[in-house]
Amino acid sequence: MLNEFKAFIMRGNVLDLAVGVIIGAAFGKIVTSLVDDIIMPPIGVIVGGIDFSGLYINLSGVEYSSLAAAREAKAAVIAYGSFINVMIQFLIVSFAVFLLIKAVNRVVKRTPVATAPTPTEKLLTEIRDTLQSK
Repeated sequence: MLNEFKAFIMRGNVLDLAVGVIIGAAFGKIVTSLVDDIIMPPIGVIVGGIDFSGLYINLSGVEYSSLAAAREAKAAVIAYGSFINVMIQFLIVSFAVFLLIKAVNRVVKRTPVATAPTPTEKLLTEIRDTLQSK
C-alpha cells in the first residue's frame, strides 16, 4: 500500500496540483494585502472615512465599541464590512484568472494545429482538382 501511495504522489498531475495550491495560497495573501492595505483605504476616504472591515450589525442587543470587542465577547454579529472586503478580493482574483485564461487562449489560437481533412473536405478537394485539370 505504501508503494501505491508513493506512485500516486509522484504522478505529474498531483505534483502540479500541489504547486498550484501553494502558489494560489500565496497569491491569495497578496490579494488580501492589496485589498486591505491599498484599495480599501482610499475607498474609505471617498465614502467619508469608513473602515469597511469594522462594519457590522450587532444582533445581541448589547453595545460594543468595535467588531473586535463584539467578537471577543462572542456576540452574534453580521460582519458585512468583512464580507465587502472578501467580495472585492474575489473580484480581483477572478479578474486575474480571466486575464490569465485570455492570454492562454491568445497563445493557443496562434499555434496552428494540424488536423486531418474530413471526408467532405477530401471530396471537395478531389472535385476541385478534377475541375481544374480539365
